[in-house]
Amino acid sequence: MAKLFFLVSGEHETLPFAEIKAILEAEEFKFKILERLTQVMRLETNYKCAEVIASRAALTRICALEIFKCNADYAEIIRALSQAPIENFLKPEEEFVVRVKRVAGSAKHLSTIQLERKIGEIILNKVAKSKVNLFNPQKTFFGVLTQNKFIFGLKLSEVSSRSFTQRRPKNKPFFHPSAMPPKLSRCMVNLARPKANDLFLDPFCGTGSLLIEARLIGCKTVGCDAKRLMVKGTRENMNFYGLEPEGLAVADARKPPFKYADCVATDPPYGRSATTMGLTTKEIVTDTLNALLDILPKGRHVCMAAPKTVGIGMIGERLGYKHLESHFVYVHRSLTREIAVFERP
Repeated sequence: MAKLFFLVSGEHETLPFAEIKAILEAEEFKFKILERLTQVMRLETNYKCAEVIASRAALTRICALEIFKCNADYAEIIRALSQAPIENFLKPEEEFVVRVKRVAGSAKHLSTIQLERKIGEIILNKVAKSKVNLFNPQKTFFGVLTQNKFIFGLKLSEVSSRSFTQRRPKNKPFFHPSAMPPKLSRCMVNLARPKANDLFLDPFCGTGSLLIEARLIGCKTVGCDAKRLMVKGTRENMNFYGLEPEGLAVADARKPPFKYADCVATDPPYGRSATTMGLTTKEIVTDTLNALLDILPKGRHVCMAAPKTVGIGMIGERLGYKHLESHFVYVHRSLTREIAVFERP
């Protein structure tokens, strides 16, 4: 067990932290949450989880092995660094760089550039023959200023957002205005807590956004949609990325043609651009969650999105699901999504 800290995206207040927790639970890492700060989560866990988080997460930026934490005070930072066993993290003659990030306007009285330079000087003096390399270092020391605290450590992994940008809905061959962005899709998949090779189901597959993200983290995938055009579009989009689903079907999600799935993440139709077949979103959500009770094993998870006004969390509870969490995502003036996570009783 080691102390790690994660710098997460500022795109949402709660989803990034929930995603990390869900990934650790899915991969069966033991962990203890030490502290949650603005865009930073501190954990006690196995340092090997850094690679897993980097390969799965959409809303995490950097994972680092914590060396020290102190108040965001220049003298205190220098004192803490001087006492830290930097030689345990950097070998003689290794090349390194220091990067400091400020989030949400924290500690504006401190210059990140000045901190990087001073920390670099101290490390050079503590580790014989070490060198600074700004462009291709062997080690990166990373510090973050948040809520008037400074957390410093050795970077273990970094998540690039480039691949998610490349998979934006308009970059796919089949486009529909209801398509969910890849980052949110990946996050919802992770909230459903799949393991590699688990069978992942999206009963409202649409353009395939969730199935694509599930397949990319190693899940087997099945999906259905009431509209043949959408199922065809899902296959076209998955083929575009060289991905093959286990099965796709034109079917009503309230009566899915699948007998089993390890987990589910889905975004039922609502709004002007989606077809609801004359039903209300509440009716669709209720009937689908009820049908999934016959498909999911006990203890497995469903992550489902719906307009906040539908009250999806309460619907799931009334059906007997254990409601683990809900997150609210503002889309536009007339739509705030509730993303709810349930455990099959």
